[in-house]
Amino acid sequence: MFETPLTVVGRIVSDLRRRTVAGQEVISFRMVSSSRRRLADGNWEAGNSLFITVNCWGNLVTGVGAALGKGSSVIAVGQIYTSEYDDKDGVRRSSLEMRATSVGPDLSRLIVRVIDKVSAAPKDAEQATGAEQATEAEQTTDAEQATDAEKQDATDDEPKEPKVSRRALPLSA
Repeated sequence: MFETPLTVVGRIVSDLRRRTVAGQEVISFRMVSSSRRRLADGNWEAGNSLFITVNCWGNLVTGVGAALGKGSSVIAVGQIYTSEYDDKDGVRRSSLEMRATSVGPDLSRLIVRVIDKVSAAPKDAEQATGAEQATEAEQTTDAEQATDAEKQDATDDEPKEPKVSRRALPLSA
């Protein structure tokens, strides 16, 4: 079978469908990639649309299932192929499908927080207790550092420069 690699940027237009095929989980969804262009008068003109079914196997199942849903702006990368089937009236049809190798949010349209994949659960309760104690120790250390910093601030007699937030930049007039 000839499979063409392709990157599709668009929006998910269906609910995610999770199922098991030959003992492996797969998540499928339909997405649309639509073109449009701005006319001289400033209005937008709709162009052609590409609808494609994206099939996610293996490690993609967990990430896509947890992070994406209907309406999400996504970028999908994979091999495309044509799937042929008979519809309910017995008419032979074909649809364009992709076996995805990567799927993710389109950061030009979304703001996301990345969470690394959660590791497997500890093998025994002893390891779990150790992990909990380490987490508590880290939290205590962070609290102590914050307290030390507050004490240092209180004892400084020098005038301080105002703290400037680097999160938002002022707009120029």
